[in-house]
Amino acid sequence: MNALARPELAAVGVACTVNGRPVRLLTEPHRRLTEALRLELGLAGTKVGCDAGDCGACTVHLDGRQVCGCLVPVGQLEGRAVTTVEGLARDPRLARLRTAFVRAGAAQCGICTPGMLMAAAELMTTSTVPDRGAVEDTIGGVLCRCTGYTAIVDAVLDAFGEEVEQAPQPAAGAAVGARVVKLDGAAKVDGRERYGADHAPPDALWLRVVRSPHAHARVTLGDFGPLKRRHPGLVRVLTHADVPGANAFGIMAAMRDQPVLAPGIVRHRGEPVLALVGDAATLEAITTDDLPLTFEPLPAVDFEAARQGEAPDLHPARPGNVLTVGRVRSGDLEEVPADAIAVTGTMRTAFVEHAYIEPEAGWAGRVGDRLEIHASTQAPYMDRDETAHVLGLAPEQVRVVPTACGGGFGGKLDLSVQPLLALAAWLTGRPVRTVWSRVESMAASTKRHPSVAEATLWVAPDGSFEGLRYRGDFDTGAYASWGPTVAGRVPVHCTGPYRMPRVEALARAVHTNGPPSGAFRGFGVPQALLLTEGLIDDAATRLGRDPLELRLQNALRNGDRTATGQRLESSVGQIACLEALQPAWRRLRADAQARNADPGPLRAGVGIASVWYGCGNTGLSNPSSQRVTLHADGRLTFWNGVQDIGQGSATIMPQILADALGLPIGALTTTTADTDHTDDCGKTSASRQTFVSGRATQLAGEDLRAQVLRLANAGPDARLSIEAARLHVRDGDHERVIELASLPRLDGYDGSVVLEGRGRFDPPTTGLDAHGQGSPYAAYGFGAQIAAVTVDTGLGTVNVEHIEAAYDVGRAVNPQQIEGQIMGGIAQGLGLALMEAYEPGRTENLHDYLVPTFGDMPNVAFHLIEEADPLGPFGAKGVGEHALIPTAPAILNAIADAVGVRPDRVPVLPHRLFEALEARGMTR
Repeated sequence: MNALARPELAAVGVACTVNGRPVRLLTEPHRRLTEALRLELGLAGTKVGCDAGDCGACTVHLDGRQVCGCLVPVGQLEGRAVTTVEGLARDPRLARLRTAFVRAGAAQCGICTPGMLMAAAELMTTSTVPDRGAVEDTIGGVLCRCTGYTAIVDAVLDAFGEEVEQAPQPAAGAAVGARVVKLDGAAKVDGRERYGADHAPPDALWLRVVRSPHAHARVTLGDFGPLKRRHPGLVRVLTHADVPGANAFGIMAAMRDQPVLAPGIVRHRGEPVLALVGDAATLEAITTDDLPLTFEPLPAVDFEAARQGEAPDLHPARPGNVLTVGRVRSGDLEEVPADAIAVTGTMRTAFVEHAYIEPEAGWAGRVGDRLEIHASTQAPYMDRDETAHVLGLAPEQVRVVPTACGGGFGGKLDLSVQPLLALAAWLTGRPVRTVWSRVESMAASTKRHPSVAEATLWVAPDGSFEGLRYRGDFDTGAYASWGPTVAGRVPVHCTGPYRMPRVEALARAVHTNGPPSGAFRGFGVPQALLLTEGLIDDAATRLGRDPLELRLQNALRNGDRTATGQRLESSVGQIACLEALQPAWRRLRADAQARNADPGPLRAGVGIASVWYGCGNTGLSNPSSQRVTLHADGRLTFWNGVQDIGQGSATIMPQILADALGLPIGALTTTTADTDHTDDCGKTSASRQTFVSGRATQLAGEDLRAQVLRLANAGPDARLSIEAARLHVRDGDHERVIELASLPRLDGYDGSVVLEGRGRFDPPTTGLDAHGQGSPYAAYGFGAQIAAVTVDTGLGTVNVEHIEAAYDVGRAVNPQQIEGQIMGGIAQGLGLALMEAYEPGRTENLHDYLVPTFGDMPNVAFHLIEEADPLGPFGAKGVGEHALIPTAPAILNAIADAVGVRPDRVPVLPHRLFEALEARGMTR
């Protein structure tokens, strides 16, 4: 638990200067500077991501030099000067830095942005115009999980220019397609944005979770009376017996299996057993030895034993530890032509941690017979419904107000703090808050599914793909989470974006005593395409074909049918993506060939991989609803129910709405996601929000515009403007002025609303039958990436030097936001390929768990292809997950191209690659 007072040390007075103002901190001398800033001075702009100096989010200035505030004790501040992100506005040079960050798109989720700004600010006060290397060196101690870093470096360099101007807003009707800067960008760079840990009522109690240190154990609870008597500040000890509703939650109602608090048995390390509620000092003083709690360890089921059917069942209703199975079968592999070559391979992947910089945090409070939850989330309505289920309440009795989300990537789709806070607040009648530590977050949160897969690809002598057999097992961990979605999505996507006349694909989600595996940017597709794209390259080698040309020959086109039998009628941009990459492909391969003429240990290679990805839920209803109101005083309120987790929906949705209305973005006031006030836009996941909620937004705007045009008896091309409380409708040479105050008011609002536009969109899909046949997605995104690498055969290391990316996005609503998504996806794909592997109990921090930093990022070039989708808003489709998926297979193909050794396990750690090279006699 972060940010708690340490009661064992006497408070002292420390005189220092904070943001130019003299202050006296009355606190313990060993207390962290971050705690004093945030809790005593209310300067929540300084963020806390790890409390260990690993992430740099808490970077501040101490006497003008950057330091990690979490590592500085208050006792060292006497007579010294501290500057936080809130103090940057005092210096015009540093204020220019903030403007540059907004303009460059350097803040996505924004949780690392204050730390980045403070690190960069040191450079601006000590340096002339730097080069990129100097910038990276100065700010390299701050981690970002969203941006891929390039935009941040660009922003710092821009800030050294003569002047940094705010980007102008586009004219009415020209928002879609414009590089509109984030509408919430200013709050992210000046410290005003509030995340889950940043605020709570001043009288809030704290909640501390007691978790299992074992992967599998029986738990015995004793008498808590003596503990309460020794610690009068302990208000409540919560156990599974205190849950008033169902002690089970999950993603799907039929698979609710995860307890809020363990009922006598724990199934993974980090599972909650108790929740202690009280004041901060009391909770910190209680040690594990104080707790009447006994664990009896049980044998833990590992992935290999579970997938082989050699382990006892963890859930009685799921024999063989198989949660669910996904299948796709089309054609008959027995009919593959006899002259086709067969290429076979295997792939093994590890747990991957989301590593969002913001740990889980929030607070809850009871309001009469209702409950309010303020927490970081990707799915406010699901949080509401599952929490109500736990408390035994009607969903309408629970309100979820999402805080700013400091990164999610799928990891904040599952419930985390919500049911625990709700339970504590409901039973005590007091507001209750919690902030998970970095170790706690990594131990308890969901992960990317580890997988073991094997596949065979058959290819005719002329290069035509004839068939694919795929078998994959996915470690879904102790509980269901998103296991069914992964098992269902993988068989659909494992073919890649290619014509494949014969397919037998099967994916199983298998239970173990590992952490629950959930959603992580791709729902299993990154694991699957690592294998398929490698087989395609191996087939190209066998046939003597160019890997890109082989992909072009087999790529899906408009009118083709997929392995599920779905006919793709439009917006299939895979050919265009591959063609866009051809010049770079030829150039990079020629360069690698020239470099490899040197017989030294450095070998250059170039690889390519493709991606397709269905936007939204697989074969399920997937609706979103949006709403916009016009008020008597001329205000336009957009009730935007989309939760922005850094992907930019807080900007993209207003762009879509503005153009649908025919008004400038500046005319809109936005109310963001709140289950009491905004409609249900579904989860921010599956690359669905731009496509699904964006279309609902467009429909809402068109609905309101149509009402206005009817009032004015104007044609479809009329121009609208709002001036004070008057609505002007200009239709050719005619103008109609509508006095808004004269219109009748609508019920259900505050008496000020005169018109309301509503939009609802549910993509047309069909469920998959027993053979995986159907139309699971209404739209697919397409793309491809090239990776150029250098392998050091003497060390086994891989340096990714260049990525060339091409994506069919339907319509680029905001090219800057799309490029940011692609850059961030590439960074996470690079981590998947080369460095990221979570091991329970060993890599539960940001020191031992490695994520890409500034120095790891290659040069990246973009090609945005716009094959408009007729269902998407102004033709747009999603790109969030597509961005990550082809990076790792392109890198692995490049490694194979460089050294002739195909990795069959990720991450490709240096010792593994060195051993493979050594076995081939290739080390130098």
